[in-house]
Amino acid sequence: MTPWVQQWREWSETYRARGKYTPVGVAFHWIMAAVVIFQLFSGWWMQRYLAGADKLDAYALHSEIGLTLLMMGALRLLWRLIVPGPINDADKPGWPTRVAHATHFVFYALFAVLPISGWMMWSAIQPARDLNIAGLIPVPAMPFHDMSPEMQFRILDLMGNVHAATAILLAGLIPLHVIAALKHHFLDRDDVLEGMLPEVPDTHWHPGGPNYSRPDEPSPSRSDAG
Repeated sequence: MTPWVQQWREWSETYRARGKYTPVGVAFHWIMAAVVIFQLFSGWWMQRYLAGADKLDAYALHSEIGLTLLMMGALRLLWRLIVPGPINDADKPGWPTRVAHATHFVFYALFAVLPISGWMMWSAIQPARDLNIAGLIPVPAMPFHDMSPEMQFRILDLMGNVHAATAILLAGLIPLHVIAALKHHFLDRDDVLEGMLPEVPDTHWHPGGPNYSRPDEPSPSRSDAG
């Protein structure tokens, strides 16, 4: 293990020991959540554009943000491999834990399939323009320009179906994910949702008592917690 990985893991233990994700993990989660919601809305909205330059510009922006999301998903996965998340109440043995882990796997898969299928769709529209990740990193179109128009249309049609189906799946998973997080917090009264929130003073909300207060910060008393 390289020294910098060891340093990151030692730093992360100050959070993981309290059932918290690191600030890096929290930032990845909420930034990507905001980008995903924007992408779902913009993907629906741009269908209202008439064919023309404005619609192509909307497709280009949507594709570029999608490639940015792909990069963020890859970086987030790399971060999780280097710095594992905390062990919390969502890791209790049983089928809910297996469902939660499977859901996270599906999310990561969608973060790859959606941008790549969108990139292929964009590349099949000729003449395809280059895209940019985060407006900074140029990404050339896939080499579909030498294909026949029939093959380009087939790619566009197939990837359009894949993109639509996976977008619907993602749009369905998000409310289920939110409902599960709220159930953990308000019904189970455990530490799952709090672990992904920014650092806040702890309370006696869950039966186990305070878990998250910083080591140098006293936990609120039960009367203070209301």
